Amino acid sequence: MSTSAETAESSPAPQTPKSSRIPKVPFWAQILAGLALGVLLGAIAKNGDIGWLTATLQHIGDLFVQLLKLAVAPLVFFAILVSITNLRQVNNAARLATRTLLWFMVTSLIAVAIGLAIGLLTHPGAGTGLSPKDGKLPDHAGSWIDFLTGIVPTDIITPFTELNVLQIVFMAAVAGIAALQLGEKAEPVLTISRSVLELLQKALWWVIRLAPLGTVGLIGNAIATYGWNLIGKYATFTVDIYAGCALVLFGVYPLLLSTVAKVNPLQFFRGAWPAIQLAFVSRSSVGTMPVTQQVTERLGVPREYASFAVPFGSTTKMDGCASIYPAIAAIFIAQIFDVHLGIGDYLLIVFVSVIGSAATAGLTGATVMLTLTLSTLGLPLEGVGLLMAIDPILDMMRTATNVAGQSVIPILVSAREKILDRDAYRGATSITPPAADAEPAEQKVTLADPVAAG
Repeated sequence: MSTSAETAESSPAPQTPKSSRIPKVPFWAQILAGLALGVLLGAIAKNGDIGWLTATLQHIGDLFVQLLKLAVAPLVFFAILVSITNLRQVNNAARLATRTLLWFMVTSLIAVAIGLAIGLLTHPGAGTGLSPKDGKLPDHAGSWIDFLTGIVPTDIITPFTELNVLQIVFMAAVAGIAALQLGEKAEPVLTISRSVLELLQKALWWVIRLAPLGTVGLIGNAIATYGWNLIGKYATFTVDIYAGCALVLFGVYPLLLSTVAKVNPLQFFRGAWPAIQLAFVSRSSVGTMPVTQQVTERLGVPREYASFAVPFGSTTKMDGCASIYPAIAAIFIAQIFDVHLGIGDYLLIVFVSVIGSAATAGLTGATVMLTLTLSTLGLPLEGVGLLMAIDPILDMMRTATNVAGQSVIPILVSAREKILDRDAYRGATSITPPAADAEPAEQKVTLADPVAAG
């Protein structure tokens, strides 16, 4: 018996269960399949005038977005709070934070310049058939007074109930700085904050796994509701936004990666594509934040720095929504309302885009940023109403560009500071949501040892 037992123990495990497993479909392929199915169902609902199918697609898409938004307020608060306190582990934290902000501003400047150039070359408001009477005042408008006074909340509850992300960021930053000043006395609060953040990220990963289904609803509803006729009216404007975002996403970012960070841009897209895809369909930078942070870490950015740069970027780094879009939209609206824009006006657009991007706050849509730009230029706010119908279609590409930039900048800064793990970058592969079930691997390079990265 002992011989047979030894033989059984030494014999290899049967391979049948492994060979019978269904291969895992990559996350990007699931999203792509959802996109194709959504277009197909949306076209069927539109062409066949099938009301129940349109309503079903809308409910599926709305439910997915609601689930994403459910975690936004606490996720932003605890992510910013924890990320600020994580910087105490870094010897050069102030320099990293400053360079991150500077690169945010530099890329925003490039993006708004591209937006202005495209708008001036193509005249998106000409020949649309639209007139000032087609516009209407937005429900919520932004101004510099509202922007500045709106940063500080009147109480600690309202920002969470009304989802005012800018005020949540302010409170989280104050709490994080206070925790840094208190030192060890704040450790119990920080321990709870880290646990809550991990809990929220875990729950959000469950929602993210539903992204392929959410894609079917969101894209299908957009096609069924708006169809292709609406895009015809805004053809030049739509092409301008997509072209501007594409130039930044596939031109500016790869150029910076190859020249500044001296890394392979194609490898960046290979590693970051799941976050870019999810941003495209969800239209939420904050909702995509856990995926963005994970792909950024897999691309070699040390976790201590990524946990600061990505949440910070998710609420302030908006090259699509805050730079390209308001620049082209301002030119579009000025042409519809027959208002001449001079050099001073274009410089104001640049100023608003670079300084006021935090007003977008990582949520779906860029209405606040657009109204802030229009009010600064003195353009009619009714022009916002001209763009509301087409906004969901534009917002997909804008948000994808935003999220790509939120991952690119930490890579640039890490490379310049010699803390980028280049081996991890070269070996980065696409992620899948189930990867969140496992503890992420420790980074090989820490911020405390910037020379080790080489």
